[in-house]
Amino acid sequence: MLDQGTDDAFVAFERVQKSYDGETLVVKDLNLSMPKGEFLTMLGPSGSGKTTCLMMLAGFETATHGEIKLDGQPINNISPHKRGIGMVFQNYALFPHMTVAENLSFPLEVRKIGKSDREQKVKRALDMVQMGAFGGRRPAQLSGGQQQRIALARALVFEPELVLMDEPLGALDKQLREHMQFEITNLAHQLGITTVYVTHDQTEALTMSDRVAVFDDGRIQQLDAPDRLYEEPQNSFVAQFIGENNTLEGKVLEMTGSDRCVVQLDDGQKIEAKPVNVEKAGDRTRVSIRPERVEFNKDRMQEGALTLKAEVLEFIYMGDIFRTRLRVAGNDDFVIKTRNAPDQVRLTPGSQIEIGWMPEDCRALDAS
Repeated sequence: MLDQGTDDAFVAFERVQKSYDGETLVVKDLNLSMPKGEFLTMLGPSGSGKTTCLMMLAGFETATHGEIKLDGQPINNISPHKRGIGMVFQNYALFPHMTVAENLSFPLEVRKIGKSDREQKVKRALDMVQMGAFGGRRPAQLSGGQQQRIALARALVFEPELVLMDEPLGALDKQLREHMQFEITNLAHQLGITTVYVTHDQTEALTMSDRVAVFDDGRIQQLDAPDRLYEEPQNSFVAQFIGENNTLEGKVLEMTGSDRCVVQLDDGQKIEAKPVNVEKAGDRTRVSIRPERVEFNKDRMQEGALTLKAEVLEFIYMGDIFRTRLRVAGNDDFVIKTRNAPDQVRLTPGSQIEIGWMPEDCRALDAS
Protein backbone atom coordinates (compact mmCIF):
# COMPACT_ATOMS: atom_id res chain seq x y z
CA MET A 1 0.00 0.00 0.00
CA LEU A 2 1.40 3.38 -0.98
CA ASP A 3 1.39 5.78 1.93
CA GLN A 4 -0.40 9.00 0.98
CA GLY A 5 1.04 12.50 1.02
CA THR A 6 4.58 11.88 -0.28
CA ASP A 7 4.59 15.25 -2.10
CA ASP A 8 4.79 17.34 1.07
CA ALA A 9 6.54 14.71 3.19
CA PHE A 10 9.70 15.61 5.07
CA VAL A 11 10.91 11.99 5.01
CA ALA A 12 9.76 9.67 2.22
CA PHE A 13 10.57 6.09 1.26
CA GLU A 14 9.30 5.37 -2.26
CA ARG A 15 9.16 1.72 -3.35
CA VAL A 16 12.34 0.98 -1.39
CA GLN A 17 13.77 -2.53 -1.40
CA LYS A 18 16.91 -3.92 0.21
CA SER A 19 18.73 -7.17 -0.42
CA TYR A 20 22.14 -8.14 0.94
CA ASP A 21 22.67 -11.17 -1.29
CA GLY A 22 20.85 -10.19 -4.48
CA GLU A 23 18.11 -12.77 -3.84
CA THR A 24 16.38 -12.38 -0.49
CA LEU A 25 14.66 -9.06 0.19
CA VAL A 26 14.95 -7.89 3.82
CA VAL A 27 12.88 -4.80 2.96
CA LYS A 28 10.09 -5.32 0.43
CA ASP A 29 8.59 -2.41 -1.51
CA LEU A 30 8.49 0.06 1.37
CA ASN A 31 6.35 3.18 0.94
CA LEU A 32 6.29 5.54 3.89
CA SER A 33 5.99 9.29 4.29
CA MET A 34 6.41 11.47 7.39
CA PRO A 35 5.51 15.11 7.92
CA LYS A 36 7.91 17.48 9.66
CA GLY A 37 7.93 17.26 13.46
CA GLU A 38 6.45 13.76 13.66
CA PHE A 39 7.72 11.15 16.12
CA LEU A 40 7.48 7.87 14.25
CA THR A 41 8.50 4.50 15.67
CA MET A 42 9.47 1.48 13.60
CA LEU A 43 8.46 -1.52 15.69
CA GLY A 44 8.89 -5.19 14.97
CA PRO A 45 10.62 -8.44 15.92
CA SER A 46 14.31 -9.09 15.15
CA GLY A 47 14.89 -9.50 11.42
CA SER A 48 11.71 -7.66 10.41
CA GLY A 49 13.59 -4.96 8.47
CA LYS A 50 13.09 -1.98 10.80
CA THR A 51 16.78 -1.32 11.57
CA THR A 52 17.74 -1.77 7.91
CA CYS A 53 15.24 0.99 7.02
CA LEU A 54 16.78 3.28 9.65
CA MET A 55 20.31 2.55 8.36
CA MET A 56 19.27 3.31 4.76
CA LEU A 57 17.82 6.64 5.92
CA ALA A 58 21.06 7.39 7.80
CA GLY A 59 23.15 6.46 4.75
CA PHE A 60 24.98 3.52 6.35
CA GLU A 61 23.17 1.12 3.99
CA THR A 62 22.18 1.72 0.36
CA ALA A 63 18.76 0.86 -1.05
CA THR A 64 18.81 -1.89 -3.68
CA HIS A 65 15.80 -0.31 -5.37
CA GLY A 66 13.60 2.77 -4.90
CA GLU A 67 14.23 6.26 -3.60
CA ILE A 68 14.62 7.85 -0.18
CA LYS A 69 13.88 11.58 0.03
CA LEU A 70 14.58 14.14 2.72
CA ASP A 71 12.66 17.42 2.46
CA GLY A 72 11.82 16.59 -1.17
CA GLN A 73 15.43 15.86 -2.20
CA PRO A 74 16.64 12.35 -3.12
CA ILE A 75 19.43 11.35 -0.70
CA ASN A 76 20.33 7.83 -1.94
CA ASN A 77 23.73 9.03 -3.20
CA ILE A 78 24.51 11.55 -0.46
CA SER A 79 27.10 10.41 2.10
CA PRO A 80 25.93 10.07 5.75
CA HIS A 81 27.79 13.12 7.16
CA LYS A 82 26.27 15.38 4.50
CA ARG A 83 22.68 14.41 5.30
CA GLY A 84 22.59 16.52 8.48
CA ILE A 85 20.95 13.77 10.51
CA GLY A 86 21.46 13.23 14.26
CA MET A 87 21.96 9.61 15.38
CA VAL A 88 21.58 7.91 18.77
CA PHE A 89 22.60 4.25 19.16
CA GLN A 90 22.04 1.69 21.90
CA ASN A 91 25.77 1.50 22.68
CA TYR A 92 26.06 5.33 22.97
CA ALA A 93 29.14 5.38 20.61
CA LEU A 94 30.87 8.14 22.64
CA PHE A 95 34.60 8.73 22.16
CA PRO A 96 36.21 7.41 25.40
CA HIS A 97 39.37 9.59 25.14
CA MET A 98 37.36 12.82 24.90
CA THR A 99 35.54 14.71 27.64
CA VAL A 100 31.77 15.09 27.44
CA ALA A 101 32.14 18.64 26.08
CA GLU A 102 34.68 17.47 23.47
CA ASN A 103 32.33 14.67 22.40
CA LEU A 104 29.61 17.26 21.79
CA SER A 105 31.98 19.69 20.12
CA PHE A 106 33.19 17.12 17.60
CA PRO A 107 30.15 17.16 15.22
CA LEU A 108 30.32 20.98 15.30
CA GLU A 109 34.04 21.04 14.38
CA VAL A 110 33.32 18.69 11.46
CA ARG A 111 30.77 21.27 10.29
CA LYS A 112 33.41 24.07 10.58
CA ILE A 113 31.51 25.98 13.28
CA GLY A 114 33.57 28.65 15.08
CA LYS A 115 34.86 28.18 18.67
CA SER A 116 32.56 30.61 20.50
CA ASP A 117 29.49 29.28 18.64
CA ARG A 118 30.59 25.74 19.48
CA GLU A 119 30.87 26.48 23.19
CA GLN A 120 27.43 28.08 23.21
CA LYS A 121 25.80 25.16 21.38
CA VAL A 122 27.53 22.57 23.62
CA LYS A 123 26.32 24.37 26.76
CA ARG A 124 22.76 24.59 25.40
CA ALA A 125 22.69 20.89 24.44
CA LEU A 126 24.03 19.77 27.85
CA ASP A 127 21.48 21.95 29.66
CA MET A 128 18.75 20.44 27.47
CA VAL A 129 19.48 16.97 28.89
CA GLN A 130 20.22 18.29 32.42
CA MET A 131 23.92 17.45 32.20
CA GLY A 132 25.34 21.00 32.32
CA ALA A 133 27.76 20.19 35.16
CA PHE A 134 29.32 17.16 33.45
CA GLY A 135 31.18 18.79 30.52
CA GLY A 136 34.65 18.04 31.95
CA ARG A 137 34.05 14.34 32.65
CA ARG A 138 35.01 11.37 30.50
CA PRO A 139 32.33 8.85 29.39
CA ALA A 140 33.83 6.16 31.67
CA GLN A 141 33.05 8.36 34.69
CA LEU A 142 29.33 8.41 33.84
CA SER A 143 26.52 5.93 34.52
CA GLY A 144 24.67 4.26 31.64
CA GLY A 145 21.78 6.71 31.93
CA GLN A 146 24.13 9.70 31.93
CA GLN A 147 26.00 8.36 28.89
CA GLN A 148 22.69 7.98 27.08
CA ARG A 149 21.82 11.60 27.84
CA ILE A 150 25.19 12.71 26.43
CA ALA A 151 24.62 10.60 23.29
CA LEU A 152 21.24 12.32 22.92
CA ALA A 153 22.79 15.77 23.46
CA ARG A 154 25.45 15.01 20.84
CA ALA A 155 22.74 14.09 18.32
CA LEU A 156 20.94 17.38 19.01
CA VAL A 157 23.95 19.74 19.34
CA PHE A 158 24.13 20.77 15.67
CA GLU A 159 20.34 21.33 15.64
CA PRO A 160 19.43 18.68 13.04
CA GLU A 161 15.91 18.62 11.63
CA LEU A 162 15.87 14.82 11.72
CA VAL A 163 17.08 12.51 14.51
CA LEU A 164 17.31 8.73 14.17
CA MET A 165 17.39 6.50 17.26
CA ASP A 166 18.22 2.80 17.18
CA GLU A 167 17.09 0.97 20.37
CA PRO A 168 18.59 3.85 22.41
CA LEU A 169 17.18 2.75 25.79
CA GLY A 170 17.72 -1.02 25.48
CA ALA A 171 20.61 -1.12 27.97
CA LEU A 172 18.88 0.87 30.73
CA ASP A 173 16.92 -0.49 33.70
CA LYS A 174 13.11 -0.29 33.62
CA GLN A 175 12.66 2.81 35.79
CA LEU A 176 15.35 4.83 34.03
CA ARG A 177 14.10 3.68 30.64
CA GLU A 178 10.59 4.95 31.41
CA HIS A 179 11.98 8.27 32.62
CA MET A 180 14.10 8.66 29.46
CA GLN A 181 11.12 7.76 27.23
CA PHE A 182 9.26 10.72 28.68
CA GLU A 183 12.28 13.04 28.35
CA ILE A 184 13.05 12.11 24.74
CA THR A 185 9.43 12.54 23.63
CA ASN A 186 9.20 15.86 25.45
CA LEU A 187 12.42 17.19 23.92
CA ALA A 188 11.47 16.07 20.40
CA HIS A 189 8.11 17.85 20.57
CA GLN A 190 9.52 20.91 22.32
CA LEU A 191 12.24 21.37 19.65
CA GLY A 192 9.97 20.33 16.75
CA ILE A 193 12.44 17.65 15.66
CA THR A 194 11.34 14.93 13.24
CA THR A 195 12.25 11.63 14.92
CA VAL A 196 12.48 8.08 13.61
CA TYR A 197 12.82 5.65 16.50
CA VAL A 198 13.50 1.92 16.24
CA THR A 199 12.53 -0.52 19.00
CA HIS A 200 11.11 -4.00 19.59
CA ASP A 201 9.52 -2.82 22.86
CA GLN A 202 5.77 -2.35 22.26
CA THR A 203 5.15 -0.28 25.39
CA GLU A 204 7.92 2.11 24.39
CA ALA A 205 6.41 2.46 20.91
CA LEU A 206 2.86 3.02 22.20
CA THR A 207 3.81 5.60 24.84
CA MET A 208 6.31 7.67 22.81
CA SER A 209 5.02 7.86 19.25
CA ASP A 210 2.68 9.97 17.15
CA ARG A 211 2.50 6.99 14.76
CA VAL A 212 3.91 3.47 14.80
CA ALA A 213 4.92 1.39 11.77
CA VAL A 214 4.67 -2.31 12.68
CA PHE A 215 7.15 -4.32 10.61
CA ASP A 216 7.18 -8.03 9.88
CA ASP A 217 8.99 -9.91 7.14
CA GLY A 218 10.30 -6.76 5.45
CA ARG A 219 6.90 -5.07 5.15
CA ILE A 220 4.86 -2.57 7.15
CA GLN A 221 1.88 -4.56 8.44
CA GLN A 222 0.12 -1.48 9.80
CA LEU A 223 1.01 2.19 10.17
CA ASP A 224 -1.21 4.01 12.63
CA ALA A 225 -1.60 6.06 15.78
CA PRO A 226 -0.85 3.97 18.92
CA ASP A 227 -4.48 3.79 20.08
CA ARG A 228 -5.70 2.62 16.65
CA LEU A 229 -2.99 -0.05 16.47
CA TYR A 230 -4.10 -1.44 19.80
CA GLU A 231 -7.86 -1.02 19.43
CA GLU A 232 -8.14 -1.71 15.68
CA PRO A 233 -5.45 -4.13 14.51
CA GLN A 234 -5.74 -4.80 10.77
CA ASN A 235 -4.40 -8.36 10.83
CA SER A 236 -3.54 -11.24 13.17
CA PHE A 237 0.16 -10.37 13.34
CA VAL A 238 -0.48 -6.83 14.60
CA ALA A 239 -3.15 -8.05 17.08
CA GLN A 240 -0.70 -10.59 18.54
CA PHE A 241 2.38 -8.36 18.47
CA ILE A 242 0.84 -5.26 20.09
CA GLY A 243 -0.17 -5.88 23.69
CA GLU A 244 -1.88 -8.97 25.04
CA ASN A 245 -4.57 -10.56 22.92
CA ASN A 246 -6.99 -13.50 23.09
CA THR A 247 -7.68 -15.55 19.98
CA LEU A 248 -10.34 -18.10 19.11
CA GLU A 249 -10.13 -20.12 15.89
CA GLY A 250 -13.14 -20.72 13.65
CA LYS A 251 -14.73 -20.05 10.27
CA VAL A 252 -17.12 -17.42 8.97
CA LEU A 253 -20.67 -18.81 8.70
CA GLU A 254 -22.25 -15.70 7.19
CA MET A 255 -21.66 -12.00 6.60
CA THR A 256 -24.59 -10.20 8.21
CA GLY A 257 -23.66 -6.66 7.14
CA SER A 258 -20.63 -4.44 6.58
CA ASP A 259 -19.70 -4.52 10.28
CA ARG A 260 -20.96 -7.94 11.46
CA CYS A 261 -20.39 -11.57 10.67
CA VAL A 262 -21.28 -14.84 12.38
CA VAL A 263 -18.33 -17.07 13.25
CA GLN A 264 -18.57 -20.72 14.17
CA LEU A 265 -15.76 -21.53 16.57
CA ASP A 266 -13.89 -24.81 16.21
CA ASP A 267 -15.76 -26.26 19.23
CA GLY A 268 -19.12 -25.58 17.48
CA GLN A 269 -20.21 -22.44 19.37
CA LYS A 270 -21.32 -19.42 17.36
CA ILE A 271 -20.43 -15.79 18.04
CA GLU A 272 -20.80 -12.46 16.29
CA ALA A 273 -17.72 -10.46 15.32
CA LYS A 274 -16.62 -7.42 13.33
CA PRO A 275 -15.19 -8.62 9.97
CA VAL A 276 -11.81 -6.96 9.40
CA ASN A 277 -9.95 -8.95 6.77
CA VAL A 278 -12.34 -11.82 6.10
CA GLU A 279 -14.56 -11.56 3.04
CA LYS A 280 -17.07 -14.36 2.77
CA ALA A 281 -18.74 -17.36 4.38
CA GLY A 282 -16.34 -20.30 4.60
CA ASP A 283 -13.22 -18.16 5.28
CA ARG A 284 -11.05 -19.41 8.15
CA THR A 285 -10.64 -16.74 10.81
CA ARG A 286 -8.85 -15.99 14.02
CA VAL A 287 -11.12 -13.96 16.28
CA SER A 288 -9.31 -11.39 18.46
CA ILE A 289 -10.50 -9.94 21.81
CA ARG A 290 -8.41 -7.84 24.20
CA PRO A 291 -8.31 -9.18 27.82
CA GLU A 292 -9.61 -5.95 29.37
CA ARG A 293 -12.70 -5.99 27.12
CA VAL A 294 -13.92 -9.27 28.64
CA GLU A 295 -16.28 -9.11 31.63
CA PHE A 296 -17.43 -11.84 34.02
CA ASN A 297 -19.39 -9.70 36.49
CA LYS A 298 -23.04 -9.79 35.38
CA ASP A 299 -23.72 -6.35 36.91
CA ARG A 300 -21.01 -4.80 34.73
CA MET A 301 -21.92 -6.62 31.52
CA GLN A 302 -23.46 -4.33 28.91
CA GLU A 303 -26.72 -5.09 27.17
CA GLY A 304 -26.09 -6.99 23.92
CA ALA A 305 -22.92 -8.68 25.18
CA LEU A 306 -21.98 -12.07 23.73
CA THR A 307 -21.55 -14.72 26.42
CA LEU A 308 -19.57 -17.96 26.57
CA LYS A 309 -18.94 -20.50 29.32
CA ALA A 310 -15.44 -20.56 30.81
CA GLU A 311 -13.43 -22.53 33.36
CA VAL A 312 -10.97 -20.72 35.62
CA LEU A 313 -7.49 -22.29 35.32
CA GLU A 314 -5.18 -19.82 37.08
CA PHE A 315 -5.44 -16.59 39.09
CA ILE A 316 -2.40 -14.26 39.19
CA TYR A 317 -2.20 -11.25 41.51
CA MET A 318 -0.18 -8.47 39.82
CA GLY A 319 -0.70 -5.57 42.22
CA ASP A 320 -2.75 -3.06 40.25
CA ILE A 321 -4.52 -5.76 38.22
CA PHE A 322 -5.69 -9.35 38.53
CA ARG A 323 -4.83 -11.60 35.61
CA THR A 324 -6.97 -14.71 35.28
CA ARG A 325 -6.33 -17.52 32.79
CA LEU A 326 -9.40 -19.37 31.53
CA ARG A 327 -10.37 -22.27 29.27
CA VAL A 328 -12.75 -20.83 26.66
CA ALA A 329 -14.02 -22.72 23.58
CA GLY A 330 -11.11 -25.15 23.79
CA ASN A 331 -8.45 -22.46 24.29
CA ASP A 332 -6.52 -22.83 27.58
CA ASP A 333 -4.72 -19.50 27.24
CA PHE A 334 -7.67 -17.11 27.30
CA VAL A 335 -6.80 -14.26 29.68
CA ILE A 336 -8.93 -11.63 31.38
CA LYS A 337 -7.57 -8.62 33.25
CA THR A 338 -9.52 -6.91 35.99
CA ARG A 339 -8.62 -3.84 38.04
CA ASN A 340 -7.71 -4.41 41.67
CA ALA A 341 -10.73 -2.54 43.05
CA PRO A 342 -12.15 -3.02 46.60
CA ASP A 343 -15.24 -4.79 45.21
CA GLN A 344 -13.36 -6.92 42.67
CA VAL A 345 -13.84 -10.70 42.89
CA ARG A 346 -10.81 -12.99 42.94
CA LEU A 347 -11.75 -15.98 40.81
CA THR A 348 -10.90 -19.46 42.09
CA PRO A 349 -9.20 -22.05 39.83
CA GLY A 350 -11.63 -24.84 38.97
CA SER A 351 -14.74 -22.67 39.09
CA GLN A 352 -17.13 -22.38 36.12
CA ILE A 353 -18.09 -18.87 35.08
CA GLU A 354 -19.77 -17.05 32.21
CA ILE A 355 -17.83 -14.34 30.38
CA GLY A 356 -19.05 -11.73 27.94
CA TRP A 357 -17.94 -8.95 25.61
CA MET A 358 -19.47 -6.59 23.08
CA PRO A 359 -19.54 -7.83 19.44
CA GLU A 360 -17.73 -4.67 18.23
CA ASP A 361 -14.75 -5.51 20.50
CA CYS A 362 -14.37 -8.87 18.78
CA ARG A 363 -12.48 -8.73 15.44
CA ALA A 364 -12.55 -11.46 12.81
CA LEU A 365 -9.00 -11.43 11.43
CA ASP A 366 -7.02 -13.57 8.98
CA ALA A 367 -6.27 -17.10 10.16
CA SER A 368 -2.59 -17.09 9.11
